[in-house]
Amino acid sequence: MSQSSTTAMLVTTLRAEIARLAPGDRLPSNRDLVRGHSVSPVTVARAVAALAAEGIVVTRPGSGTFVASRRSRTPHTAADTSWQTVALGDRSVDARTVTDLLSPPPASTITLAGGYLHRSLQPTKALGAALSRAARRPDAWDRTPTAGLETLRSQFARLAGADVGADDVLITSGGQDALSMAFRSIAAPGSPILVESPTYQGALAAARAAGLRPVPVPIDADGIRPDLLADAFATTGARLLYCQPAFHNPTGAVLPPERRRQVLDIARAVGAFILEDDFARLLGHGGPLPRLLLADDDDGTVVYLTSLTKPASPSLRIGALIARGPVAHRLRATRLVDDFFLARPLQEAAVELLSTPAWDRHLRGLATALRDRCATLAGALATEIPEWTVAGVPRGGLHLWVRLPGPVESATAIADAARAQGVAVSTGNGYFAAEPPGAFLRLGFAATADLAQLSEGVHRLSKAALAR
Repeated sequence: MSQSSTTAMLVTTLRAEIARLAPGDRLPSNRDLVRGHSVSPVTVARAVAALAAEGIVVTRPGSGTFVASRRSRTPHTAADTSWQTVALGDRSVDARTVTDLLSPPPASTITLAGGYLHRSLQPTKALGAALSRAARRPDAWDRTPTAGLETLRSQFARLAGADVGADDVLITSGGQDALSMAFRSIAAPGSPILVESPTYQGALAAARAAGLRPVPVPIDADGIRPDLLADAFATTGARLLYCQPAFHNPTGAVLPPERRRQVLDIARAVGAFILEDDFARLLGHGGPLPRLLLADDDDGTVVYLTSLTKPASPSLRIGALIARGPVAHRLRATRLVDDFFLARPLQEAAVELLSTPAWDRHLRGLATALRDRCATLAGALATEIPEWTVAGVPRGGLHLWVRLPGPVESATAIADAARAQGVAVSTGNGYFAAEPPGAFLRLGFAATADLAQLSEGVHRLSKAALAR
């Protein structure tokens, strides 16, 4: 008889004997098991190890082997994890507000809820070629500096166009990682943070996960209102403003030059930071791009954030934070503690991508495609659902912000009715740090396959509006 079959037989025998014992009872010593079952010490050791791996026994060196606590659970019974509610305590990480940003819609559903480019708009060939070239580099799998590859940091510095250099840039794993790092690095848990109202709901989730208290500052067609911003700083004592001055998500608003100067002056006057989220810098629709807040900042008030994910692909998780002074050292320390450094192959692929003429061609083609899609969506809404109010046709970005007639609850009702018609939309409630002032939808025009599908999505939405 083989050793393995002998061990299996002993395991079966011991399992039956253990079933008659109580939890905590001590098993016979290994020497007694050898004598009692006429097997070798190796067989006993293997059998006990197998029982321990199953959780049937617990071995305590120097004391012996004991019957483990039994759980009233079968393979078909769900585990009782209710104890975790007490252990976890108060909820600070709430992913419910961002679930719809990532949840794939059911098959045959037209998505107007997405925040990423449809595959047909992504530079897939250029991405594949860049990744292939990066993988062939002899140092492709070496570690990188904590701040990221110098060549990639230099490219982000040039992209920003302000008076910054590679040493001011910290490479991140996309924009959401940059948000999380910045919030945790700049503001202490429990402190207030000023945010536009409405604002990107992923930023609200990241701020709350960092233990911060988002305080809304209303915006209008030209972005955040400086008069209300000054009041908010004065009443809350906040030392951080999160804002999106260019192609604001979700409204598409662009902060005009005069307001930009006012926002900077207000923050400087109270000694506060501005986290400038420039996620849509490469998502313009062909017109001139707004000037960065960073470009007019001489004293380190602005911490700048951008990313390659939106204009390229959801899986190109490469972003950057640009900062100067002690806050830059704080951000690098956070990166070091979090995960030491980012994986090199994806950074190398980003360097390759940004260095090729194909990237510039992609951006030019993308600008035209986004402009056409934006116009198509806005036109279809005006024709099919004229009672809905579009906040404005943006000159960049991926979304339209639409106000619905009726109470706040009507947005959820419309979204549910739309789902029944086979179209996915994002309700506006999650974009407000406090109570929403009305019913809103954020409608995306970049996640559909083509213009025809975009128009069909609006047609289905009109049916949903009538179904209510």
